[in-house]
Amino acid sequence: MSINTPRSYNCKNEELPVICKFAAFNLSRDLPDFSAYSPRFSNEYVEGFKAKINVVSELVEPRSEIMELKLLNEQLYKRIDELITPINFLTGYINMANGQLKLSPADFGLATLRKGIASKDVESVIRSLQTVNANIAKHKSILAQQGLKDELVDRFTDDAIQIAAGKQNQYEMLSNRKNLVQTNQALLNELFDQLNEILSTGKTLYKKVDLAKQKGYTFNE
Repeated sequence: MSINTPRSYNCKNEELPVICKFAAFNLSRDLPDFSAYSPRFSNEYVEGFKAKINVVSELVEPRSEIMELKLLNEQLYKRIDELITPINFLTGYINMANGQLKLSPADFGLATLRKGIASKDVESVIRSLQTVNANIAKHKSILAQQGLKDELVDRFTDDAIQIAAGKQNQYEMLSNRKNLVQTNQALLNELFDQLNEILSTGKTLYKKVDLAKQKGYTFNE
């Protein structure tokens, strides 16, 4: 069984390389002062730090996966938005069958479904579609008398399946990325340790000497 490596920092994973890039910029600018203080701080040290930042950046926010997730989100929200017309049609059939059905569109689950669509709450949409589809199946014969066709019934069924599948794909992508980051947590901790070394040295060099530069080597700043 694998053992999770604890994080040695409190900021978000995706924030760590951003903070390190600021530190790398300051270090490059002030390298003569750092090198005079210790030969440990050389051009090779700076380049190694920058290379490590790039590796961690790609690990926590991979460009290819970000684009893939963006496309998945766009497709998912597009399918959800396109439910409005089928909902309007079904609402009309429910209202026409009110004498027999004794259910309002809200009772049917359509009000909650509309709310989920408006707020882009995918999980709410999935739950509402389950309710709507169950009610369609239960009252199909009455609604069919008002004009409900199999194409519209199939549309709600297919959308429920496809939206749930899209949500599952989202979860799997994010979960896999989270697991990969956890597997490489030691690398992120190593980068943070190097960041602390740079910040600590910067504060040593500029404390009460150059307030502006001192702030540049303060983590909270």
